[in-house]
Amino acid sequence: MNTQQLEKEDSTRRTFAIISHPDAGKTTITEQLLLFGGVVRSAGTVKARKTGNFAKSDWMEIEQKRGISVTSSVMQFDYGGKRINILDTPGHEDFSEDTYRTLMAVDSAVMVIDSAKGIEPQTKKLFQICKMRGIPIFTFMNKLDRDGREPMDLVDELENVLGIEAYPMNWPIGMGKTLTGIFDRYNHHVELYNHEKNNQSSEIVDLDDNNDPVNNDQLAQDEQFEDAKDAIELLDMAGNQFDEGKIATGDMTPVFFGSALVNFGVKTFFDAYLKYAPAPSAHKTEEGDLIKPDDDTFSGFVFKIQANMNPNHRDRIAFVRVCSGEFEKGMDVNLYRTQKKLRLSNVTEFMANTRENVQTAVAGDIIGLYDTGNFQIGDTIYTGKKKVEFEKLPQFTPELFVRVSAKNVMKQKSFHKGIDQLVQEGAVQLYQSYTTNDYILGAVGQLQFEVFQFRMKNEYNSEVNMDPMGHKIARWIDPDQLDEKMSSSRNLLVKDRAGNPLFLFENEFALRWFKDKYPDVTLTAKL
Repeated sequence: MNTQQLEKEDSTRRTFAIISHPDAGKTTITEQLLLFGGVVRSAGTVKARKTGNFAKSDWMEIEQKRGISVTSSVMQFDYGGKRINILDTPGHEDFSEDTYRTLMAVDSAVMVIDSAKGIEPQTKKLFQICKMRGIPIFTFMNKLDRDGREPMDLVDELENVLGIEAYPMNWPIGMGKTLTGIFDRYNHHVELYNHEKNNQSSEIVDLDDNNDPVNNDQLAQDEQFEDAKDAIELLDMAGNQFDEGKIATGDMTPVFFGSALVNFGVKTFFDAYLKYAPAPSAHKTEEGDLIKPDDDTFSGFVFKIQANMNPNHRDRIAFVRVCSGEFEKGMDVNLYRTQKKLRLSNVTEFMANTRENVQTAVAGDIIGLYDTGNFQIGDTIYTGKKKVEFEKLPQFTPELFVRVSAKNVMKQKSFHKGIDQLVQEGAVQLYQSYTTNDYILGAVGQLQFEVFQFRMKNEYNSEVNMDPMGHKIARWIDPDQLDEKMSSSRNLLVKDRAGNPLFLFENEFALRWFKDKYPDVTLTAKL
């Protein structure tokens, strides 16, 4: 493609992550968007797992059994003249590291909030990452078909707790069993909720200049509609003014009310999202340069690695966010970390649990590289003579640790293969004791260990013993300053996958004691 064609293609991309607290309805709204894109015939919710009708974005067996998302999924489809790339992230806090890295690969975020619960801890954490990056955030207040909190309270909490201006694009008319519809402030009409047809088709009622319904006496006499009118009047007088510039910088969030479960208000939200969400923007390198999407050389970075997406083939996929230029099947790229040339001949694009070979891709697209061990999370790939290394992805120091060993000593080969492949995904970290080389796993949450144990058994046929070591404080030490005699029962000496030495301290007291005893030794929380 020439530069003009590339700019045109780039402008059609919309790449976003859906973030929320667990059970807010994130996976359900993802399914409805896939329905709009014609990718699935019917939206199966995670609650329907007894029927086997699992959410399309939850491909891993443990996700289907638990009814939760524990890994980021990627879905791509066309809708409304745009190429949509959705990254459905884990809601569970134990998998926040995967989510944080995913947020580095998107251009905007959709924040799903349970209207009965409001802002929950995990939502706040993920929002702060979005805010730090300055990416636009669109808010969907979910589960309007159930009784929830007062809409004005939800909007106030959004502004006060998250520190962002909110602009309600629509407003509920009733809630739960008394839900009449939504007052669409942006499109200036009312979308009626159909209790009988499970809202497969919504009736639209136009409004006149006084916000009164046109040719609908029943709505005109509805007290809840009058309440909604009063709320809209208050918002028009005292609320924030719609500001497209603030939305683009992440300083204002458009707010939509609806219910993903019954597909009410989701299309209204999505159409508005596509209008105001940004196309791919420039990405910063480690040297501070900006790589623009329409740059004539290809570049991208690996933000995720996943083993066994296809259990029959034991494959390993490196997820790459394309940042500039055009990917073409069979092209040669440079891997910055090793400075080796690689040929990208087996590349896929995703539809959650299905995939297709991809011939071309441009900035904003997410492609999957079949990987035989060449890639690591955070790797940059590029073409051209000028070296490119994108900013490093966030890393988290584990807080929980377990000793891990194979239950069956005769299956050491599958045990070691499983550990090697799963730790490369980045959800758990692998350490070895300095003298005995026993395996130790570290993670930020207990659920990561449970998923690891489940996958070792089901994907590698290797049952493992896990001996909990509890919470530890990990601190790295310069090898030149290390004396193995420094190790004790309160500060265990181990080494990471790269062979770097570190101590696992029992608690803050043990860490302070060590610092007092060895004042000249420098300890760091991460490399």
